[in-house]
Amino acid sequence: MGGGHGGSTTYKGVTLHHPKRWHVATGKGLCAVMWFWVLYRAKQDGPVVLGWRHPWEGHDDHSHGHGDKH
Repeated sequence: MGGGHGGSTTYKGVTLHHPKRWHVATGKGLCAVMWFWVLYRAKQDGPVVLGWRHPWEGHDDHSHGHGDKH
């Protein structure tokens, strides 16, 4: 069916074909992007997720000159 190009490994009747180099590189790159995103979001939302503070607390001072009119 798939042709005989490239190497493969057969173990207990299951044949696994070796991935192409671009598949490996793309997979590692996307894995790195995923972990950078997970760690970034953990840095941003970690205290809220762990219950150390409420989401509406800790916005620093974002008054932007509104004064006490709110």
